[in-house]
Amino acid sequence: MIDTFPLAGVKVLDFSRVVAGPFSTRILSDLGADVIKVEPPEGDLSRVLGRNINGLSGMFTQHNVGKRSVCVDLGEDGAAELMLALAAQADVVVENFRPGIMSNLGLGWEALSSVNPQLIMLSISGFGQVGPERDRAAYAPIVHAETGLLQRQQYLDKTERPTGIGLSVADTVTGLHGTIALLAALGYAQRTGTGQQIDMAMINAMFFTDDYASTAIDGIEPFDGAGLILKATGGPIMLAGDEKWLWRVLNTKGGVEDPTPPDADLHTKITLRREAIEAWLLSFADRQTLVERLDQLKLAWGEVLDHKEVFERQGSVKAREVLISVDDRGGGQRQVTNTPYRFSNADAAVRAPAPHRGEHNFDAITDWLGADTPDLEALHHDGVLLQDDSARDLTQQ
Repeated sequence: MIDTFPLAGVKVLDFSRVVAGPFSTRILSDLGADVIKVEPPEGDLSRVLGRNINGLSGMFTQHNVGKRSVCVDLGEDGAAELMLALAAQADVVVENFRPGIMSNLGLGWEALSSVNPQLIMLSISGFGQVGPERDRAAYAPIVHAETGLLQRQQYLDKTERPTGIGLSVADTVTGLHGTIALLAALGYAQRTGTGQQIDMAMINAMFFTDDYASTAIDGIEPFDGAGLILKATGGPIMLAGDEKWLWRVLNTKGGVEDPTPPDADLHTKITLRREAIEAWLLSFADRQTLVERLDQLKLAWGEVLDHKEVFERQGSVKAREVLISVDDRGGGQRQVTNTPYRFSNADAAVRAPAPHRGEHNFDAITDWLGADTPDLEALHHDGVLLQDDSARDLTQQ
């Protein structure tokens, strides 16, 4: 039977940590790739972020379901040789260390490509493999600040100072662009037999994805396209779309009268019209009547949902299978966000729970290396390979 997952048979060696790289390799895993996650002795930092259930945190689980974990001390003798052997069998290597770290470990692009000329290596960093800032440490909030995102939001919100945002936009955007690039490179390698390294900088990915970038390039103030959040019957509501168009619809078809005098300046006009819209939103007897009227007017509206209640209250969560249950590694189930990909003639899915640190030291390495598998017991004894207690118990079962 033909495997219905688009990336069935693709082998990914994943050295990445926290969000940007793991986000990319979670996508690859959901699309059918066999992802071996290489963790340091202390484990991925995200293992301590979020609610811990049976030794697995919420954030680690979300970004690493479906993968197999091999825990390696890359500073030990023999570690680089083991990783090079795995890389020789891989189609893709993903890493998000600072530039130069992989080379210092004996696992840079030159070493990896010498054992596997068709290999695709996705290298994610804050400011790129080349350039004056290549050695800077970078997390998503740093890139948010340096791409103008935080100051722009301060300007639009009219607050006293900029504040961070509760979403790792720079990480996930970079992970998405990195995934696109490596899929393109895989296609190129299949046609030509030539592998390559992809230099994916968070700074590049953010600027490219910024739909407001033209305002900065053209030297103008950013326009407010973030939508209006106004008081309404049943609680606050968001209206989105060009504000002039929103006003025109509500004024000409919704019955909202214009309160502005003929000689009003722009600020006064905007303020009074927003107050009139808010009064109209509050005039309805109940929420259902309000949203039915908004739908009749074909206006885009949204509930302003509580962060902790969103998965219970958002209308498409159940119908679109936004969440999926996975083994919580303790006899129960926990929920994670499901893959968003829906194919008409292929599959995408979470195919396994999140791994414990080093859980697959034996079976993953043996699967990839076969008859050439080194003495794994000796590598554990020498401290090259490590496992946490939960993984060791599973291995011995």
